[in-house]
Order: sequence, then structure tokens, then C-alpha cells
Amino acid sequence: MMLTSENNSSHPVSFILLGIPGLENSQFFIAFPFCAMYAVAVVGNITVLHIIRTDHTLHEPMYLFLAMLAVTDLVLSSSTQPKMLAILWFHAHDIEYHACLIQVFFIHAFSSVESGVLMAMALDRYVAICFPLRHSTILTPSVVAKLGAAVLIRGVLWVSPFCIMISRMPFCPNKVIPQSYCEHMAVLKLVCADTRVNRAYGLFVAFSVVGFDMIIISISYVMILRAVLRLPSGEARLKAFGTCASHLCVILAFYIPALFTFLTHRFGRHVPRVVHIMLANLYLLVPPMLNPIIYGVRTKQIRDRVIQGCCGKDP
Repeated sequence: MMLTSENNSSHPVSFILLGIPGLENSQFFIAFPFCAMYAVAVVGNITVLHIIRTDHTLHEPMYLFLAMLAVTDLVLSSSTQPKMLAILWFHAHDIEYHACLIQVFFIHAFSSVESGVLMAMALDRYVAICFPLRHSTILTPSVVAKLGAAVLIRGVLWVSPFCIMISRMPFCPNKVIPQSYCEHMAVLKLVCADTRVNRAYGLFVAFSVVGFDMIIISISYVMILRAVLRLPSGEARLKAFGTCASHLCVILAFYIPALFTFLTHRFGRHVPRVVHIMLANLYLLVPPMLNPIIYGVRTKQIRDRVIQGCCGKDP
């Protein structure tokens, strides 16, 4: 099970992913709702992407950011769910060393990208509500593309050192990861070396990414709330609140389980492992499933296209 690399550090040929420790006897049946949620996430996000791509009237900042969110959700859910289902249904517990590091990269890089896209969507709502007449001139397609590229580059640059540092460290004989996917802290616990630098860098990345994005989102919505409350018409205020409600639901669905999972890894020694593992799985599955549903229900243009596609007639 053990190979020695050319650079005098050692790493395992593969790791063993346990799945959901504590629920071994129920894992086969637990996989069915996970599979259903993954199917909804894939179909929903592909549908959103198809509608936005084919309808040129939807090539506006809000929908372009929504397309970025759909791509990110597809990557996040697909980076973990197929392997998790293989573990729960077929007991395929082994994951090759480099495949594990690739999974670490995609999970953390695209979690950062999702956070950045949510921040960009909050800025879009702020400009649309506070500066409606200048919205199209401020958020041009070029600016939207640059924002998307910036959050992608940030995710790649911030997360790549995780994999580089781990790949150069020796591992202990224990190859068991008590989860259903490879996460940075879970893999780091198997390293037989001083990991303080890795842990400190992980905290820096988490707080610099999530902290910065949440500050921008909070400021944006404070400004939005002030602008909405100044509107003279109650109907206009209700419409503005409705426009932001779906985005706030998406933000809460992403950040609450993400922060719980992150903090539990470092400080939650008394949190039952089964609770932690289940929430860690749901954190990468529930937002990708809910996002297309929330936006499909709350966004009239997307809802109308879905009804038209399903029923073959105008809604």
C-alpha cells in the first residue's frame, strides 16, 4: 500500500473512504435520496444553462451570473457525488492518491468560486436596485466576464497551495478517511509531519475568501434595504424584496452548512461524527439542487421557458 517517491517523501497509493461512519448498515438506502438530489441538481442546472444559452434576451448580468453559478454547482456536486454513490452502493472505498488531491482541489477551488459568484450577484442586485438607469452601463458583458474570471482565478490561486503542500509531505500508515470524499482537513490529519503552516494557510484562505465575500454581500444588502425602504410605492417595495429573496435563500443555503462544516473540522470536537459527515455531504449537494429550483420558481423568465418547454405552449 505504500510507495516512496523520488523526493524522499512518501505517500500512499490510495486512501480508503469510509462513507458515513456510524451508519454502515443504512448506507445502501441513504444513497437513494442522495442520488435523487444529485439527479435534480444535474438536470436543474443543465436546464438553466440551456435556457440562458438559447434565449438571447437573457444575456443580461443577472442571468450570466446565474449561468456561472450553475456551472459551479455542476462541478461541485459532480466532484463528490459519483464517488460517494459508488462507496454507498458498491463498497468502492479506495480512491487513488492523485485522484484524492484532485478532489481536494475541485471541492475547495469551486467552493471559493461559488462564494465569489454569490458576491457578484449581490453586487448586481445592488446596482440594479440602487442605480437602475445605469445598470446596463455599469455591468456590461465585459465587466461581468472580468468578475467571473476574477473569482475563478482567485479560487485556483488560493487553493492550489493546498495540494502542492500536501503532495510534498509524508503520510502516516493510516490511510483511512472517515468521510465519503477527500477534504483538505481530513487528508491533512493523515500527514506524519508538522501541519501548522497548512492549517494556518487553510484558515487564511477561508477567512479571506468567505470573510471578504460576506462583507461585500452584507454591505450590498444594507444599501439595497435602505434604497427599497425609500421607494414610495408599497408594490414597488414588495417587488424589490421579491427580487432579492431568492438570492438571500441561495446565500443562506450555501454559507450556513459551509461554515458549520469548516468550523466543526477545527473546533467541533463534541459534534457527533455522523452529524458532521452528513452535513458535509449535504453542503456540496443541497445548494446545487436548490439553486435552479429557487431561481426557476422565483424568476419569471426562466419559469416561463421551462413551462413552455415542458408543455409545448406559451405559459
